[in-house]
Amino acid sequence: MKVFKNVLLIGFMFLSSLTVFSQSKVTGTVIDGDLNQPLAGANVMVKGTKTGTVTDFDGKFEISTSEKSGQIIVSYLGFVTKTITFTVSGNSVNLGSIVLAPDASQLEEVVVIGRGIIDVAKERKTPIAVSTIKAIEIQEKVGTADVTQAMVNTPSVYVAGQSGGYGDSRITVRGFQQDNTAFLLNGQPINGMEDGKMYWSNWSGMSDIANFIQIQRGLGSSKLAISSVGGTVNFVTKATEKNQGGFVSMGVANSDYFKSTAAYNTGIMKNGFGASVMLSHWQGDGYNQGTRGEGQNYFISFGYKPNNKHNFNFLITGAPQSHDQNFTKSISKYLQYGRKYNDNYGYLNGQYLSERTNFYHKPVANLNWDYKINETTELSTVLYASWGRGGGTGNYGSRVRTSDGYVNFDAIYANNQAANGDGMFGNGTYLIRASMNNHAWYGLVSNFKKELNENLNLNFGLDLRTYNGDHYRQVANFLGLNTWTESRYLRDNNHVIPNPNTLPSASNTVNQSYNINPWYAFFNSANDAQKIDYDYSETISYGGVFGQVEYAKDNFSAFFQGAISNQTHQRFDYYDYQDQYQDSEKVSNVGYNVKGGGSYIFAEKHAVYANAGYYSRQPYHDNIYLNYTNQVNPLTENEKVLGLEAGYTFKSKIFTASVNAYRTTWEDRVITISGVQNTDGVIGSTPVLAGDVIFTSNQGVKQVHSGVEVDFILKPIEKLDIKGFASFGNWEYSGNAISRKFDENLNLLLETETDLDGGKVGDAAQSTWGLGAKYEFVKNFSIDADWRNYDKLYANTVTDKNIELPNYDLVDAGISYKMLVGKDKQNFVNFRFNMNNVFDEVYLSEISPTTSSGNVNGIYPTTSTSTTYKGIDVRNNAYFGLGRTWNFSIRFNF
Repeated sequence: MKVFKNVLLIGFMFLSSLTVFSQSKVTGTVIDGDLNQPLAGANVMVKGTKTGTVTDFDGKFEISTSEKSGQIIVSYLGFVTKTITFTVSGNSVNLGSIVLAPDASQLEEVVVIGRGIIDVAKERKTPIAVSTIKAIEIQEKVGTADVTQAMVNTPSVYVAGQSGGYGDSRITVRGFQQDNTAFLLNGQPINGMEDGKMYWSNWSGMSDIANFIQIQRGLGSSKLAISSVGGTVNFVTKATEKNQGGFVSMGVANSDYFKSTAAYNTGIMKNGFGASVMLSHWQGDGYNQGTRGEGQNYFISFGYKPNNKHNFNFLITGAPQSHDQNFTKSISKYLQYGRKYNDNYGYLNGQYLSERTNFYHKPVANLNWDYKINETTELSTVLYASWGRGGGTGNYGSRVRTSDGYVNFDAIYANNQAANGDGMFGNGTYLIRASMNNHAWYGLVSNFKKELNENLNLNFGLDLRTYNGDHYRQVANFLGLNTWTESRYLRDNNHVIPNPNTLPSASNTVNQSYNINPWYAFFNSANDAQKIDYDYSETISYGGVFGQVEYAKDNFSAFFQGAISNQTHQRFDYYDYQDQYQDSEKVSNVGYNVKGGGSYIFAEKHAVYANAGYYSRQPYHDNIYLNYTNQVNPLTENEKVLGLEAGYTFKSKIFTASVNAYRTTWEDRVITISGVQNTDGVIGSTPVLAGDVIFTSNQGVKQVHSGVEVDFILKPIEKLDIKGFASFGNWEYSGNAISRKFDENLNLLLETETDLDGGKVGDAAQSTWGLGAKYEFVKNFSIDADWRNYDKLYANTVTDKNIELPNYDLVDAGISYKMLVGKDKQNFVNFRFNMNNVFDEVYLSEISPTTSSGNVNGIYPTTSTSTTYKGIDVRNNAYFGLGRTWNFSIRFNF
């Protein structure tokens, strides 16, 4: 027996030695196809075996295998997997450089932090309509514009307002404005908590730091209870970069625009730490008159991965800026003075001075923690904060204009001096005031994910937010005045001033002005004795829970989501109220949403999906308190949103296309104002007395948005990409709007009805289509162009007889060249030239309501006596779109 065991042992050792001596080495280097840099951490496996490794910090790998020939599979999150055939000659083979191309369909895996928080839709699997814009396209297309410019070639997305100045653009999705479209930064809500609006001047650095932008049209896939009526736009920023390196860039453009940027990444070091930093500066005179601007962007990220279970990342970013603004004005003024005319500025002693300047600094910070509890359980948490400081300037007092409409600051200064430097309303004096809007916002989102089995997973979590806003006015420029004095009556708990003689009064005199530099404004604020016109604040608290069940097996996937939240509001008025009445009543509202959907992939290339959702959305803070007072609106209720959607996708190696159909209804909107009856009288059949408070409520406005969207990508040959999109919407008001008048006891006094049925929803083109192409003539040199048509664009007003603007076409074009430099050509220089509106199309981009006499619901319909421009009455307020613009940039990556 002992001899037998020894024979077996010797035989085993012999076979083992044969195996060792027959091992072959396969080596190579994996390269990031976008950056042309080594890709650390890529997986390399011998196909059909369990033999594998990962690339080192230089992208290199070495595998020992007993196979003399076969295939290796190279994969990395966010890149197209590549299979390479190898044959070993001797004992080793070097496969050289293996270039991996980025894969947009794996964008969820590009997210390196907050994976449970950031709801990225998976191509063909998540049952929603989605478009994704990658970092390279954002950097190429945006140029000097807001980051919204990157989204113009997306179905059902309309970008307007660029004529207002740097950062003043806005977007609508499926006809819903920004307060009905949810915007997220790494899964964190960034719509304003008071009114839901977005101000892109606060996000001018987004084009530099975005990893990608995903536009989920319709109710979207976010688990949070957010205002995604039109859609959800998720900005996913860069975190701490995995690889060491950086870049420097410079850009110039029309209107004396200049921008410089520098960034450096340490990479994730062997001790698990890493840091990324980016800084930039920009300035320009603006396309239109009087729209100068200047600002900086900064982005700082620290990462730490102590082990495979924990991943931490701290990020802070901000974009302090100031820019002068242009407002809509009558078409007749543009025709008289030119399409670049802006009457918000003038000259003082020969020096340029704007009456309207927006200045703001809003740092945003977040701390992400991803915790992999075990193979089936994960916890993702983000703690975030933002601190906004700044505001906008404007006229205060008796303005004087020149004969051609500009602000006559020299005459204003003389008037102020003639009043002995003592300013007040009624004595012909004037100053430039600044309306300050400061806030502090803190929040936490946490998501727990559990894989119940290989097909079913469960998510649930918390969404907590607290917000405090401070609003007041201060003096920005006295223009020769020494002081400004104003008086007011102080309100009591009736909130109105029916008889001023019964209320105490107050007056104050201010003598200090404040710099509107955004850096100064962030660290300095006016004391209470130096505030004018108003001084109030609000506190908004939000608490919500959410959950999701998701099932996926083979080619079928489905999900169901639900969320419930409570919002609490309170307002504090320190300027217009007596001390004991400064705190308003607290108001709490509960809202919820449910949504679900499914998708099915068949015959490998085809996929269909459908989803539905219902929102009961709380009113915004600005709709809860009436007329900028502490008076609570007793008539507000939750708005109701119902969304239905279905679609089909085809995908092959050379052609991908999607078709989506949707229908969204938005109803139970309430807009209420209150006022005091001036004289005794009768409303309806009910007597009312002078001094009675009367509520006027406009209710029952319902919007129905339906449409079809198409987009495709065609790659007929390796060097040519063709993209196209189209969206055909029918966005209308439905039914009647009912105006009701109530007394203080909510007794109905009068009801009138206006037929809005079939009225067109304005402010966005209901039909858009476009075509684009990119062709690489020689290696690393390409040219691209995009054509878009906008039609069925209506004025931004609520009426059954809206006016339609003329349709228009735009063509944008660009040239790119990447020059490889340095040792082993590991670095590169990118050259990019853009020309927007190549053919200098002249067009009206929007019409906004006017308060001038004779209008109908804020617009002037064209009549037989109208003076018109392209069929539009020239008394209407409008913007002309930007003419031909250009920009050029150089970027060196190392």
